[in-house]
Amino acid sequence: MFLEKRKKEDPEIPSASLADIAFLLLIFFLVTTTIDVDTGIGLVLPPPPKPNQKPPPIKKRNMLKILVNAQGNILINDKPASMSEVKTKAEKFIDNMGKDPNLSESPDKAVVSLKTDSKTPYRIYIHMLDEVKGAYHDLRNSRSRQLYGKPFDELKDGSSKKKAIKKYFPEKISEAEPNKSD
Repeated sequence: MFLEKRKKEDPEIPSASLADIAFLLLIFFLVTTTIDVDTGIGLVLPPPPKPNQKPPPIKKRNMLKILVNAQGNILINDKPASMSEVKTKAEKFIDNMGKDPNLSESPDKAVVSLKTDSKTPYRIYIHMLDEVKGAYHDLRNSRSRQLYGKPFDELKDGSSKKKAIKKYFPEKISEAEPNKSD
């Protein structure tokens, strides 16, 4: 007797539930994926002034004016400056302690005013703001090391030491309305 070889049937994968599995995977990935959202610049704005309220008087001496035009050129107190000079000039201005009559009387009274043109490149504005905030950061760090022997960032949040440093070097940055350029 001849034995005939049977033809083997190719195994098939049942596809009836394939759509269900794909749908469940899609839902799983949608639920577990985080989507980054641009949050912008984190600034805490003061409350709006009352309609009749006048701005507080500030002596000219206590105001460091930084102007940036549409081309990104910088003027510090009406004198041309480079981006690399901003931080050192801001530190010198803020921490003057009344020594130089052309600079601020004290860190508490020092105000840094940033003013830009409406066509100023955004990256230059952000870089300028970083330089000014960096000046405050460096001054706070040096004061903290002087008083407590460690940098400002290592002080416990909400501690009296951190509050004292913030009170000594309050971050007073004024952002003036941009000029409308043609």
